[in-house]
Amino acid sequence: MPRIGSISLIVLLAALATACSSAPQTVTAPSSASTPSSMSGMDHSTMMPGMHETPYDALFIDSMIMHHEGAIVMARQALESAERPEIRQLAEAIISAQQNEIDQMRSWRAAWYPDLAPTAGMGMEMGPMMVADGPAPFDRRFIEAMIPHHEGAIAMARDALQRAERQEIRDLAQSIIAAQDAEIAQMRTWLKAWYGIEDTNK
Repeated sequence: MPRIGSISLIVLLAALATACSSAPQTVTAPSSASTPSSMSGMDHSTMMPGMHETPYDALFIDSMIMHHEGAIVMARQALESAERPEIRQLAEAIISAQQNEIDQMRSWRAAWYPDLAPTAGMGMEMGPMMVADGPAPFDRRFIEAMIPHHEGAIAMARDALQRAERQEIRDLAQSIIAAQDAEIAQMRTWLKAWYGIEDTNK
């Protein structure tokens, strides 16, 4: 009987040792599933499909509409306050052209991005958005505000030529560059002829 009891005790101790040696494996196995690499994998699979980058073309549209609206505000100021007919004529051309472009961009946005909330735009420098008060003649202040304003539109348009997805946006960008480059050249000529001032932004 003592011999059998010793054998039973040895078997029992062996069984306990085996259980203890396997216990860490049962504890550590689940923890390996929660390592940083595994968690990052889970994040990518569950979060990435729901994360959508705002389309560039939508950002361009939102920025350019806002920018054009600023030009129209300044042009309407010119219709009320400009002394020279050349400035009033330019103001009328700006209002007509840029309102048409605003209408076109709004139409595109409604068609292409019907569910997209308004964005903050491209975040690029836009230039002045109104003609500031000051002692200088209004016509000069208008020119000195509209030149850098146009330069802001041209910078955005050149960016769109490189990054826009839709041909319609690239075509509009090219049109903006051509029209506003010509208007800047004309305003620089007036600035020098009327006030003897070389545009410092050249």
